[in-house]
Amino acid sequence: MSEEALPFFVYGTLRSGGRNHAAHLAGRCADIRPAVLDGATLHDGPGYPYAVPDATPGRRIVGELITVRPGAYVGALAALDRLEDCRADGTGLYVRRRLPVRTAAGELREAWVYFAGPVVESRLRERPEVIDSGDWADR
Repeated sequence: MSEEALPFFVYGTLRSGGRNHAAHLAGRCADIRPAVLDGATLHDGPGYPYAVPDATPGRRIVGELITVRPGAYVGALAALDRLEDCRADGTGLYVRRRLPVRTAAGELREAWVYFAGPVVESRLRERPEVIDSGDWADR
């Protein structure tokens, strides 16, 4: 997995105010702004949200673009990869991908996005639990 220092697009418990934000990102953030990931669907997995690629027009996920302070970046990346069970071989609960996200101001920014890993994605495609609004807060 690449270690380039990019902001993170978060859409569930890592959003500001969420329990995992408090545990893993609070005090490490330089900037937090509303953002949207186009071309993906949000699923309500058992207890956690999962992003799954979806080419259906209009599919998007609502979240936040979080820029971590440079001195805190390495620790934050390691903590988030552990939290998301993101493994270098791609077999974890989540996989991390570099993708463009759109800020509320319309700016496109490259960010790390955690998607459902292959086993979880397969299960979600067989038995979808889609959050139609794309916003975890609406579940």
